[in-house]
Amino acid sequence: MTATFTDLFDRAAEYDADAEAVSAALVERRSDSGGDSDTAESDATGSADLPPVDRDPSPARVVADADVLAADLLVGGAAREALDALRSHAWTTLVASDPLLDDAEAVIAALADDELAADWRDTVEGWREPVAQPVGDHPALASAYRGGAMQVVSLDPSLTGAQAAAGLRNRMAVSVREPRAFATVFSPAGLYPEAVGGEYPGPDRDPRSMAPVENGED
Repeated sequence: MTATFTDLFDRAAEYDADAEAVSAALVERRSDSGGDSDTAESDATGSADLPPVDRDPSPARVVADADVLAADLLVGGAAREALDALRSHAWTTLVASDPLLDDAEAVIAALADDELAADWRDTVEGWREPVAQPVGDHPALASAYRGGAMQVVSLDPSLTGAQAAAGLRNRMAVSVREPRAFATVFSPAGLYPEAVGGEYPGPDRDPRSMAPVENGED
């Protein structure tokens, strides 16, 4: 039976990890694998060489980078707040390539244990929408470009900084924000009329069990 996020968060609480440790583990992972490009600009250029997935880009389609996925599980705080906003709404979509999830799983295994990492992977597989990515591209940016996601949440300053934003602006219709900034600006009530249509009914899913919430109420 697939674990709920509640189960996973409870198990992860025994590990003493912080956002800095998560970021460092991801840097080491991507450095060892050679899967991280030098700049956000070069990553975006590489992704742009291939056509995106056949769907219109949408701000309701979001990529969480591997550091945010791991921090959601191991740290909580702003990362969990940001992803709870997505988990609470069935009409939003978490877009992620396999390499992106591979990175997050490896970080979780390094900072916690292999069993928790594997169980997390099983659970998140049921939530994310998979997308293919070109070899060598940055997993978060490639997932966004290929998956029609207009928002990326990341802890990586090379993606969230002003220089990266300038490099991406003319290549991808995407905003990259840290979890706290994303949680602040992400407005389900504002997005709903465009993404779904009609009046926003409130959250329609329990963010920890992913079960539907009757009448949009917790």
